[in-house]
Amino acid sequence: MLKVASLFSQILSQVSRVDFQKMVIKHGAERHSKGFRSWTQFVSMLFCHLARADSLREICHGLQSCNGKLVHLGVNRNPNKSTLSYANEHRPSELFRDMFWILMDKFRSSGRLGDPCPRKFRFKNKLLLFDSTTITLCLSLFPWAEFRRQKGGIKLHVLLDSNDYMPSFVHITEAKMHDSKATQLLSLPAGSIIALDRAYIDFDLFRKWNEEKIFFVTRMKKNASYVVTERRSVPKNSPVLKDEIIRLSGIGTWEKYPLPLRRVVVWDDKNKTEIVLLTNRLRFGSTTISSIYKERWQIEVFFKTLKQNLKVKTFIGVSENDLRIQIWTALIALLVIKWLHHRSKVGWSFSNMAVMVRLNLFTYRDLDEWLNEPYATPPLIPEPEQLRLALR
Repeated sequence: MLKVASLFSQILSQVSRVDFQKMVIKHGAERHSKGFRSWTQFVSMLFCHLARADSLREICHGLQSCNGKLVHLGVNRNPNKSTLSYANEHRPSELFRDMFWILMDKFRSSGRLGDPCPRKFRFKNKLLLFDSTTITLCLSLFPWAEFRRQKGGIKLHVLLDSNDYMPSFVHITEAKMHDSKATQLLSLPAGSIIALDRAYIDFDLFRKWNEEKIFFVTRMKKNASYVVTERRSVPKNSPVLKDEIIRLSGIGTWEKYPLPLRRVVVWDDKNKTEIVLLTNRLRFGSTTISSIYKERWQIEVFFKTLKQNLKVKTFIGVSENDLRIQIWTALIALLVIKWLHHRSKVGWSFSNMAVMVRLNLFTYRDLDEWLNEPYATPPLIPEPEQLRLALR
């Protein structure tokens, strides 16, 4: 007799229903509901991402066509298109935002995300990577997200932890908001190192970080004025061309940041150009500074993974709340696939794992067995034996 539920049900079991209900009560998500529960909405949106459903119709029909009833998913009735659409438009997106951070803390504290690669750096400082990505929207469908003359959009600002390449901070804004404003919302631990692009240069903020013992590595703007106070030797046979201690001399900039900075020039052999780095970390080797900024590329990989494997480029609703719910549930789905990818011993890439989960959501096998032997023959569900009628 088969004693396991579907893989989708076993994945959902990682989400604490107690914690979820606490968030429902906290945000008053079901204050005026008439039977359609927030858990059903959550299951539907998670199915949207894991199954890559393109519309409300595909979500509802996909759930209704699964083997057996939906009760094994904790759903009391089949979702309806109009009901799901209304819930996404009116129920607070903060419910799913808080659930994402609850799950993230749960998975990190239990070591379920693992260490994606051996430690690359000798220092013990926490390394954080910060950047944003723009999600383009059709202005005629999303007039509230006006970005350019004929284009709409939103920005996703993410602070990535290099230990597991998962977010420690996420903020969703309109695309026209300048990137530097998002850095004002960051709360960084003392001793940490943050790598960010030159679009985030704000010398008032950099001075504040320096006072809080927070180190930054960024690119220097081409028009920056400075005075060299010290020249250091550079390692042989390395891409580092210059290693200098400087002070800013531009009008207004030296008043904002009167402290010494380090200027490291690195040769990018791939693009045949020089990269000029700026940091307040004066003691690290110049090659280490170069490697820290090179690590920033991992946040670009994160955005690429999110957009290619989950539904964040096309949306099933047009309101701002719709988009926020879809993005937060996409991040939850990303966290789930990351957890499955870490547990699997098959050696799939993240993209292959996302595809295999999509194809096997309603396969009835033990999750651990499927992760280690995904191509094994699934057990058959035996039909009940019919009793024989004995006539005398």
